[in-house]
Amino acid sequence: MPDSNPNIALIERFYRAFQSLDADAMAACYAPDVRFEDPAFGVLFGREAGDMWRMLLHRASDFALTFDGIESLGQTASANAVARYTYSATGRPVVNEIRTRFAIRDGLIFEQTDTFDLWRWSRQALGPAGWCFGWTPRMQQAIRKKARRALADFRKQAAA
Repeated sequence: MPDSNPNIALIERFYRAFQSLDADAMAACYAPDVRFEDPAFGVLFGREAGDMWRMLLHRASDFALTFDGIESLGQTASANAVARYTYSATGRPVVNEIRTRFAIRDGLIFEQTDTFDLWRWSRQALGPAGWCFGWTPRMQQAIRKKARRALADFRKQAAA
């Protein structure tokens, strides 16, 4: 029997779209003024968040996602997800364990905060450089800068 909680249904729809590599369906779960934040991209607003998923899923290789632990209280929700993929820049396999908190308004996600261990991610994605320097604020800032630059380039190409 489907869960009667509309917030849980929304989060399940979001993650099922993620599993299907359907970034447009993911973005459709967002309010137009969504605020997204994670360790790799920092804070994104509005269409930037959907475009981030479009970029990431366009590049996805050997991608698989599992999710569980969806909980909702009032207009908030949380979930756990594990993304497995090949990082396109290095060809290295990554298993990223993500904890997400959502705020929901009018049946749409208007805040999403993903948390994961950026040093753990960098060790997998970047190899020796990630092992040695991925914990440092300087390397983490460089990761964010590269991610934001890639998103800006993707958005320019999409607009052209």
